[in-house]
Amino acid sequence: MEINSINAAVFAKMFLAGAANLEAKKEWINELNVFPVPDGDTGTNMSMTIMSAAKEVAALENPDMKSLSKAISSGSLRGARGNSGVILSQLFRGFTKVIAEYDTITVEVMAKAMEKAVETAYKAVMKPKEGTILTVAKGAAEKGTELAETETDLLVFIEAVIKEADRVLSKTPDMLPVLKQAGVVDSGGQGLVEVLRGGLYSLQGKEIELQVEVPKKSETGSLQADSYIDAQANQEIRFAYCTQFLIMLDKPFSEKKEHEFKAYLESIGDSIVVVADDEIVKVHVHTNDPGLAMQRGLTYGSLTTIIIENMKLERDEKISAMKEKEMQSAGITETAKEEPKESEKEMGFVAVSIGEGLNEIFRGLGVDYIIEGGQTMNPSTEDVLSAVEKVNAKNVFILPNNKNIILAASQAASLCEDKNIIVIPTKTIPQGITALVNYIPEQTPEENEARMSEEISIVKTGQVTYAVRDTEIDDKTIHQGDYMGIGDKTILSVGADKKEVTMDMIDQMIDEDSALVSIYYGDEATEEEAMEFSDQITEKYPDVEVEVNPGGQPIYYYIVSVE
Repeated sequence: MEINSINAAVFAKMFLAGAANLEAKKEWINELNVFPVPDGDTGTNMSMTIMSAAKEVAALENPDMKSLSKAISSGSLRGARGNSGVILSQLFRGFTKVIAEYDTITVEVMAKAMEKAVETAYKAVMKPKEGTILTVAKGAAEKGTELAETETDLLVFIEAVIKEADRVLSKTPDMLPVLKQAGVVDSGGQGLVEVLRGGLYSLQGKEIELQVEVPKKSETGSLQADSYIDAQANQEIRFAYCTQFLIMLDKPFSEKKEHEFKAYLESIGDSIVVVADDEIVKVHVHTNDPGLAMQRGLTYGSLTTIIIENMKLERDEKISAMKEKEMQSAGITETAKEEPKESEKEMGFVAVSIGEGLNEIFRGLGVDYIIEGGQTMNPSTEDVLSAVEKVNAKNVFILPNNKNIILAASQAASLCEDKNIIVIPTKTIPQGITALVNYIPEQTPEENEARMSEEISIVKTGQVTYAVRDTEIDDKTIHQGDYMGIGDKTILSVGADKKEVTMDMIDQMIDEDSALVSIYYGDEATEEEAMEFSDQITEKYPDVEVEVNPGGQPIYYYIVSVE
């Protein structure tokens, strides 16, 4: 059977099948990760990214190519987690830019879309590394361009593209020595191949079931809804009702209309936030007459996810509990409760952290909002955007504190239009702490960005965890259950004794210039054990100061910094 073109409905099924195939293979893809640490890995991140888009696609009743492209691009963009997830979302973004302009997809259109996908993804990565998902995508796109000159059958085309993607994937260990040593192919590249393979299965008529929880019809516009609650609990509340709703647009919402709507809201209230997408407008306003705001909103489309709160009663604990329940039922979640601000300040901070001890350290250093996550679960672009919106500041610094979150943070910064977002590329918790310590309130955002970015480069970080499988990496043979001391660039120590592994790691981190060692013990370690390391370090390195802090972090028994 020859297939020369496919419409939006067919491609939607292919996309959902690709998502289902990736979801089914995510644990296997996680196992391909080079570092055998027990955290949220490539398969999980890619799956959560594509599932975010799949929910929007599944909610479409009669998709055309434009609406389908919008759902895939927007859903994956905001749901992107980890480097692999962000890159996957950029591949989708580039691909859908092309297909949105056509009613059907032919071999020629698909080849163009694949080229645009690769171009978009490479631009999103500051220093593209070959031997990764990018390389696999590029190999597939190049094969697609070659085939488009002679082939018209999409089945033949896609089969050949996947075969080439598999071939390039098999070569990734030759491009990245770390993959070869571990005896695995690139996990991100494998994830991409599984997405493509799932799409092919669908086109061939093979059924791949995907369980996606589709919102009720009244909620279909709120797939990515978030609260925008920034209640100003002043001693004297001028406007009593915190009013929020989504407008499902029934006609284009021009820049002129946006300005007119904002001006009207300003005439009846304050604390106004209006964020427009192609199909949705998110509205937040404090007013004494919520009905007026909603009546004006109805002139642009239908309303959904309406939340009205009396801020004069909001301080009451019972009302706060009811508020949280109501927001959850509306599909809106908050990872932390922030104290309301009286007026917008110049600088604000968002940090990714996990563990009550570490969270308290960041709060003590002036962080306005903590995103719960990190190695155990990479926050999405949407999570970062939501956090930024809750910080009442003109300039917001984001501290990802994990190398796998930097891309998502940068993507969030590019999507935020009403604040100046500055991403400090902190790869570890200690780097995030050092960045904050070196922040100077009197300096400009640009001066602080330069200073903080420079200072984090001098921090060495070591983390102690356990191996979830046998492997060989960095010339070290690792067995399942072994303890590992992981440095900034490599595994420093491995063994069956946690104390020996930890001290060996610290010894390798300290040099003649070291002045301070900070130990943050996790939820499966004790203060007594941490103090033993402190005593050993003090005895062995009398010129080095040692600090011990409760971190409370999961997975990692100890996080250690050396400065």
